[in-house]
Amino acid sequence: MGYPSLQACVADLEKHGHLIRIKEEVNPHLQMAAIHLRVFEHNGPAILFENVKGSKFPAVSNLFGTLERSKFIFRDTLDKIKILVDLKSDPIRAIKHPFKYANVALTALSALPMKVSKNAPVNFAKCHISELPQIVNWPKDGGPFVTMPQVYTEDADKLGIMNANLGMYRIQMGGNDYILNEEIGLHYQLHRGIGVHQTKANAKGQPLKVSIFVGGPPSHPVAAVMPLPEGLSEMTFAGALGNRRFRYFYDNEGFCISADADFVITGTVMPHDNKPEGPFGDHLGYYSLKHPFPLLKVHNVYHRKDAIWSFTVVGRPPQEDTSFGALIHEITGAAIPKEIPGLHAVNAVDAAGVHPLLFAIGSERYTPYSNERKPQEILTIANHILGKGQLSLAKYLFIAAQEDDPKLNVNDIGGFLKHILQRIDLTRDLHFYTNTTIDTLDYSGEGLNSGSKVAVAVAGEVKRELWNVLPAGFSLPRPFVNYKMVMPGILAVEVPKNIKHSDSPLIFEILEEELKDAKLDGLPLMVLCDDAAFTAQNINNFVWVTFTRSNPSHDIYGINSFTEHKHWGCKGPLIIDARIKPHHAPALEKDPEIEKLVDSMGEKGGALYGII
Repeated sequence: MGYPSLQACVADLEKHGHLIRIKEEVNPHLQMAAIHLRVFEHNGPAILFENVKGSKFPAVSNLFGTLERSKFIFRDTLDKIKILVDLKSDPIRAIKHPFKYANVALTALSALPMKVSKNAPVNFAKCHISELPQIVNWPKDGGPFVTMPQVYTEDADKLGIMNANLGMYRIQMGGNDYILNEEIGLHYQLHRGIGVHQTKANAKGQPLKVSIFVGGPPSHPVAAVMPLPEGLSEMTFAGALGNRRFRYFYDNEGFCISADADFVITGTVMPHDNKPEGPFGDHLGYYSLKHPFPLLKVHNVYHRKDAIWSFTVVGRPPQEDTSFGALIHEITGAAIPKEIPGLHAVNAVDAAGVHPLLFAIGSERYTPYSNERKPQEILTIANHILGKGQLSLAKYLFIAAQEDDPKLNVNDIGGFLKHILQRIDLTRDLHFYTNTTIDTLDYSGEGLNSGSKVAVAVAGEVKRELWNVLPAGFSLPRPFVNYKMVMPGILAVEVPKNIKHSDSPLIFEILEEELKDAKLDGLPLMVLCDDAAFTAQNINNFVWVTFTRSNPSHDIYGINSFTEHKHWGCKGPLIIDARIKPHHAPALEKDPEIEKLVDSMGEKGGALYGII
């Protein structure tokens, strides 16, 4: 449905029972986020906060909190958009079937951005940063953040909207050393289009002009997070998805303004002008800490007459951005495999924080004449994946051969891991990438953006029967007395808190000496952790603990390990040290007093009654 504004979307959602209003005053410091989290956990509706303490503007969250609601919002255009993205990655289909796809091509053409006059809704009035809802999500956050921004920049070498980048990069509005209403923080990670634009502006000695859109038709924030094929403009995609052209104009200072946004913040980033940004509770389930990031000098803050502030809460998955991811997969599911020859499926595992863990399935066709099955083509595919856009931020990549099980599903975490562990050859199948880049938000390495990767490529017949339970008489040496089976073939081993991380080599010496002659083929993976019961409680806990708290080159060990011609392997169980290390960021924890306050709101009734 072609919503002309966020207000139209809110009204439609409310009409169909997908939105609730909270009329009482709510504090943007922790309370709004706590309500959002509680409603999301209960699979609840979108939330319109009508009375935000300290601001005249209402705020909405959880718009995309379920895939069903996202499909409802884009019910009239979703099928066409899937075909449009698919055709961009495989244009030969349109040549072979021109009449079949003619309507889709017209949709793309009619979605081209449209320049309009300055007499647009967003140009109703101006305000200050301090007048916007100052929403703080987590107790240790460095200040209020914009968590649903659409950050627009242009290429200094090719100005204009068709060569622009629209991305969702968090914005810190206050706190730290920022001068209130004059400076805000711009945080972006590796492999983002805005980084290319800033690099070009820096090279010319020019300020980078930045426009931050908030709100607007719901297709706009979706476009900002879409991993679009190269050459497909986010603004064109927004127009096609929203069935309404992306309307824009340039203000008197030369900044691009989204005509239908609810708010637009404009400003400039000078070359190498940084200030500390953060901490911020992020999607890995930890705080990203305070680091220097680009400083944006604020020029103007525009808003429309009936403006609604749009926000979300970021934290350990699943969260609203999980549903965003599901919508992206719904739209682009077939596109990425088609861009990498031999790749059939890939899943950035949400429960592990997305970037730390990838599952993939590829073809293994290099030597069909050979009786020996081993990873060959899938190693080529693994390298391609780890060089592909944001997939290159992956830290652990598990890739299997489709021929071994055509029904294997990358979205079945337990089933996929079982397939890998049944077939893995620990002497052969681990391939490390050291001293490389990882996700900016991942603190398992010992420096910002720095860490390692490992590709685990498995092909061939089942090699072992995995233990479902520990055999009678099994034990580990003291002090490892608390351990639990996670799933077949995986054991969570609790390390006593009095053992220092500097003693890690001693830990493995003890395990090596005790287990070097043990028959443990049914137990190919052991994970050292701080709390075995929590780690083994469910598969989501396991992948979150294991893959967010370990750096492959530093934290992977093995019984009877060896290095041969630079290749590392082991003959006994693989061991991953997934304890929280001294250099790790703290995990996110809710404020108990705020939780009690939300409890009382539910008990009193009103909009939250029956939801929380």
